[in-house]
Amino acid sequence: MADGPVPAGVDAAEPIPRSTKPAAGPLVGLEQIRAAARILAGVTVRTPLVPFGPPGDREYLKAESLQPIGAFKLRGAYVAIASLSPAERSRGVITYSSGNHAQGVARAARLLGATAVVVMPSDAPTIKVERVLADGAEVVTVGPASEERRIVAERLAVERGLSIIPPYDDDRIIAGQGTCGLEIVEDLPDVAAVLVPIGGGGLASGVAAAVRELRPSTKVIGVEPELAADARDSLAAGRIVAWPAELVSRTISDGTRTQSLGRRTFAHLSALLDRIVTVSEAEIAAGVRLAAEEASLVVEPSGALSVAAMRFHPREAGIEGLRGPIVAVVSGGNVDPERYRAYLQAPIPD
Repeated sequence: MADGPVPAGVDAAEPIPRSTKPAAGPLVGLEQIRAAARILAGVTVRTPLVPFGPPGDREYLKAESLQPIGAFKLRGAYVAIASLSPAERSRGVITYSSGNHAQGVARAARLLGATAVVVMPSDAPTIKVERVLADGAEVVTVGPASEERRIVAERLAVERGLSIIPPYDDDRIIAGQGTCGLEIVEDLPDVAAVLVPIGGGGLASGVAAAVRELRPSTKVIGVEPELAADARDSLAAGRIVAWPAELVSRTISDGTRTQSLGRRTFAHLSALLDRIVTVSEAEIAAGVRLAAEEASLVVEPSGALSVAAMRFHPREAGIEGLRGPIVAVVSGGNVDPERYRAYLQAPIPD
């Protein structure tokens, strides 16, 4: 877990080598994802597939930015808190997050009548902190390291008797996020490829689990920033590789600044993901702009990862010349207005 980044030169265009290590228990299956969908009925939005680019290309954006909290994280957070006993909910919940999961837990806790504590990094976007507070959660601020957030949350959980709602490394979370993949295949049965952003890997794990069972021939491609490519290195090495906080904090994609995958997300992605692609900071910013110009969507940098990969790296992603529709999951749209205005002026790479 303490390994540093793999040296540059990993070929992201190559299929992911499968880990020979045990998967630490069965992977989340379609039955669990369908159960999560029933729990989420009336809580989350069945987000649309918004056409993107020329009509003949059959490219779509799965607009999770249109969820009630502006991101997919409400799916997993609500499922996890709903699974607690009434006694556990009455004692309250705690999580650790750079922003969108924080909002998901704060909103889900309020809807389910539980108090919430959220440990957030000092560099979290102001808009995300304000929205967590608006849902009545207590915010505890720590440094930028994701490990520090986890350690503080675990200590406070013991001290206050709170239930931890992890941001990604939990089967309840993975099943909740998997409902996004379930909707994609139900709404577009002939989908040929799905591109998904990767931070801690909960969304990509859930989407891949759903898509693989419903349509095994569909490609599932993960996307990371070049400046925070710990998942790429982990899947290439066949073990979890952690990146230092000072490295992952460089990317504008604040929702994917996690330092490593978890054991459960590593197991899912190792078994289910076809490829992983990395994108540059310039391409991420351009993805934000393109989503606005071509799909009329407000997208945060983390949500623009899949847009950037689809537009700028079709060959590396294995989707160039692919017959059938392609979907890029736009994971969220929570972005500070000042930064957003700058992204709208970003140059489009050749």
